[in-house]
Amino acid sequence: MKDDPDLPDPDRIEGAPHPRETPVLFGQDRAEADFLDAYTSGRMHSGWLIAGPRGVGKATLAWKIATFLLAEPPQDGGLFGAPPPPTSLSVPPDDPDARLVQSGAHPRLFRLVRGPSGTKEDGDKLSQTISVDRVRKLKNFFHMSAADGGRRVVIVDSVDEMANGAANALLKELEEPPTGATLLLISHQPSGLLPTIRSRCRELRCRPLGPHDVGQALSALGHDIDGAEALATLAGGSVGDALRLLAHDGLPLYAAIVKLLSGLPRMDRTLALKLADSCAGRGAEAQFGQTLDLIDLFLARAARAGLMGEPTTQGAPGEARLLARLSPDDRAARRWATLQQDLSARARHGRAVNLDPAALILDMLFKIEETAQSVAAA
Repeated sequence: MKDDPDLPDPDRIEGAPHPRETPVLFGQDRAEADFLDAYTSGRMHSGWLIAGPRGVGKATLAWKIATFLLAEPPQDGGLFGAPPPPTSLSVPPDDPDARLVQSGAHPRLFRLVRGPSGTKEDGDKLSQTISVDRVRKLKNFFHMSAADGGRRVVIVDSVDEMANGAANALLKELEEPPTGATLLLISHQPSGLLPTIRSRCRELRCRPLGPHDVGQALSALGHDIDGAEALATLAGGSVGDALRLLAHDGLPLYAAIVKLLSGLPRMDRTLALKLADSCAGRGAEAQFGQTLDLIDLFLARAARAGLMGEPTTQGAPGEARLLARLSPDDRAARRWATLQQDLSARARHGRAVNLDPAALILDMLFKIEETAQSVAAA
């Protein structure tokens, strides 16, 4: 359960249900099959690292695995013999353990996430990291749940957000896990974790979703859209990023950026001013942030096009042809990659010191125009 009902869930994407409430997991059949194979073959690890990009279903998979483990009868079967091996991780929604998980009240499930800020975790904002004090609560959980018998499951979302002390405290639990305990660690960037944590876990890799799976997942969440391919392209196969794009009109905004840049190496000043002005003023914070993110995405796609050729999918009409024209070779790709790094740093600095949004956007657009002109002249 949440520490404070007034704080947002740290492990929930805006506009989507909590992962434990997500009815269907799309596009991660391989990861599900790998876990089920380990379970049925008796090669279960106590630590599992569920890794992959943000928003592709890692948390949903973790909650699905947790529900399965808590609801599955013991493999030895007791007096009644061993049950037949399971063929799926799915658990009927009316199963008593599944209902407890859904309510957030299962006594043998521990959810380790960021808590309120402050030295005593009594702040009115979420902390940026998972503190060591929250990890220490694991010992109490293991001690109390041991008396109930049965499996115990811990979900860490995400292990990337752990402070150094918290990571070391978690490592101790991974090194000497209690009997019947399974720890599910969710990671968006596993390469940044302590090598000792990675070495004590078996990895389940979750892949970016294709357009069909993104469309199905969004439809299941009540978003029936046309442009699923464009959305999947811009979101990088992440349902979470697709939801963020939908929440802030990302598709039409990206189309407007592509239209503006389609005139390069000479940019339409009127359209540039219109885009910059849309990011200024009270209430335009979301538009400003989304515009910065989409400009950064366009530059990344331009750099990739120079190395890999014209993209096979596009985020807006005419984008693929524009990228191929602006970035025809690896030399151009390097110019766009350098510009992306420079403008990304400029955007971070500008937001940190509260530069005028319109001025910052215009400055970035003029830098893009300069680079396009230098590429064309080369």
